[in-house]
Amino acid sequence: MASAQERKELDEKAKQGETVVPGGTGGKSLEAQEHLAEGRSRGGQTRKEQLGTEGYQDMGSRGGQTRKEQLGTEGYKEMGRKGGLSTMEQSGGERAAQEGIEIDESKFRTH
Repeated sequence: MASAQERKELDEKAKQGETVVPGGTGGKSLEAQEHLAEGRSRGGQTRKEQLGTEGYQDMGSRGGQTRKEQLGTEGYKEMGRKGGLSTMEQSGGERAAQEGIEIDESKFRTH
């Protein structure tokens, strides 16, 4: 559990628009991000229970396949390169820019 001081610092970052809780994207405070993450997790768990593990995995696989079709194989690979560069502190785009790695976003075509 984070100390009161750590929570205060995380709350300040959240108020500046930074995501400080995994799954809390969009929350405007630490508490809001915690609630969003919990709700998203619970929603995914509920869906998994409805579909069963195999059905849930199949749904995820289909979603990835759909995205691959939207972007094209080349774009999907390029997006994977960008995503693979991401860390907890930096997005893939930020890290690519910092390290001089070129990501060709023009390959991210959509129909």
